[in-house]
Amino acid sequence: MFMQLFFDPEITSLSTQLPSDEAKHCIRVLRKKIDDCIHITNGNGDLFLAKIVLINGSTCLINVLEKVDLGNSTQSGLHIAIAPTKNTNRLEWFLEKATEIGIAEVTPIICNHSERKTIKLDRLKKVVMSAMKQSQNSYLPKLNDLI
Repeated sequence: MFMQLFFDPEITSLSTQLPSDEAKHCIRVLRKKIDDCIHITNGNGDLFLAKIVLINGSTCLINVLEKVDLGNSTQSGLHIAIAPTKNTNRLEWFLEKATEIGIAEVTPIICNHSERKTIKLDRLKKVVMSAMKQSQNSYLPKLNDLI
């Protein structure tokens, strides 16, 4: 289908600037140049084909060429509640796999015998976003606060 997928939750207009972390990855890591085409998702199931029109330092300006029709692609609607394990790597692995199979929402919960009472929500959101892009899924699962 496509090789790299970029994420911009606010992409709506015809011309926009990629978020700084996405722009750095596009320019410095993947070495994309002006007139290269990329795919961008907003995490809500929309996929856009865009062309790079300006690169200035670590900023990347793009023009949206078209909204790609994914056919009958829908989000599963599944909501999973999970108690974070003592080992944070296991929770991150779970979130990666759940994102890859198309889970719609994940809620971390504290149980009576939970060993972990706090989580780094920002870190987990990055894990989910990375898994969404790597699996080329156009839906970003909602990651709720710890309850």
